[in-house]
Amino acid sequence: MKIKYYYRLAILGIISIVAIGCSEDFLDVDSRENITAEDRDENFTPEDFVTGVYGMFTEWPYAFSYLALTEIVSDNADKGANAGSTGTDKHFFDELNYTSTAPSLEAMWEHWYKTIGRANYAIAFAQQEGGPNTERLIAEAKFLRAYTYFFLVRSFGDVTIQGEVEFIDGEEVVDPEVDLSERNSQEEVYAYIEQDLMDAISVLPVKSEYAANNLGRATRGAARAMLAKVQLYQENWTAALENANAVINSGEYGLEPNYEDIWREYSENGVESIFEIQARGEAIAHGVQQYSQTQAPRSDGIINGWGFNVPSENLVEAFDEEGDEIRKNATIIFRGETLWDGLEVSTAAANPMYNEKAYSSSNLAASDGDKNIRVLRYAEILLIKAEAEAQLGNLQAGMDALNEVRDRVDLEPVSGLGQQELIEKIWNERRLELAFEHDRWFDLIRTGQAPEAMAEAGKEFEERHWLFPIPNNQLIQTPGMEQNPGW
Repeated sequence: MKIKYYYRLAILGIISIVAIGCSEDFLDVDSRENITAEDRDENFTPEDFVTGVYGMFTEWPYAFSYLALTEIVSDNADKGANAGSTGTDKHFFDELNYTSTAPSLEAMWEHWYKTIGRANYAIAFAQQEGGPNTERLIAEAKFLRAYTYFFLVRSFGDVTIQGEVEFIDGEEVVDPEVDLSERNSQEEVYAYIEQDLMDAISVLPVKSEYAANNLGRATRGAARAMLAKVQLYQENWTAALENANAVINSGEYGLEPNYEDIWREYSENGVESIFEIQARGEAIAHGVQQYSQTQAPRSDGIINGWGFNVPSENLVEAFDEEGDEIRKNATIIFRGETLWDGLEVSTAAANPMYNEKAYSSSNLAASDGDKNIRVLRYAEILLIKAEAEAQLGNLQAGMDALNEVRDRVDLEPVSGLGQQELIEKIWNERRLELAFEHDRWFDLIRTGQAPEAMAEAGKEFEERHWLFPIPNNQLIQTPGMEQNPGW
């Protein structure tokens, strides 16, 4: 049994507690999340509010706009579908021709800030109401807030840290010191993220301490793993290594023996899972909305998805160059293939390949997805350890961690590599291990590989592409805010 996410609070019969305005000022949380004591009924609890924050990660922007900013823009994926199906702006991301008016950019910017706003209110509400598990619920909300700011800072660089919320005499008060037109520096945002994660680590239980009905909530291991990843992006190798080792040595996690099993229903929240977005597939309370549908094979056959975000030939070549058949076949659905569950993919499918990690066996291309989205896995922590060790000059330790990941997919162990050669090998391993898990573009940016990688994929990377542009609608709402360079 898994934690249930109720973003649409009408499911709980308490829709009246949330009044969401129609303002387009994405940073002005008060206009979107105006929740007061008078709006709440006696049955509404802090736990309901925190599960509502989790629910934000199941919503429509993560089914489509998210694909553009994390995969389609990279060398891993092409737009897919067919020539006439642009997905509004997905072709522009595929060609690196997007602008500040791209709807996908605006959708994610808005949704990420709304998620942070909901987390802020969840924290304030829990602090005011008290009751059972108050500290844990606050820690969960801080983990989710940190995870969301991590997307913002990687995507846009300097971003505004929203004012936190407190309730005074039953009325909510947003920090009046925040100038919504001012963007905090990346260093300030990363410090804020780290503090949230450290607060969460100090409170959250480990995975094995959760009862079955709470499986899927943020854990101490998830917060520490996320902190290791955040520190990796800041090139704080020593701290990243320390936190990766803490996760590894916790005894809570391990590698799923068979790579392809990671994305099966029976391995959800399993031994390799550190954090994943929970799904249900019940029409009255949808799971991950349309994430599988938008990426499912597009044909006249039994599967009739939208066919977006398809594997590129460049990715196939990367698998083949490494001799990596296991991960290639677990990651990619090939046209005409008979899948592991016996389903035949039509030879008339619109594209030669599709994303198998998004494929739902029981739901096929249904809009209400029942498949969990893997966010943090143990294999990635081993690769964070490997990279940190290599950067610190501990080459054998780096190769040992790398080889643990490679051994699972029957690849030859690496040995005798110099420092830079090993680092580049680890970067390539991240690509193959984590393909279509929404990190490739950010990895290319943080490691400086983007210009060369995009050129090899036939895409022209410009200086301005190191960051996405601030959405134009936000600049209209806050004219004092500066645009990113080159946009």
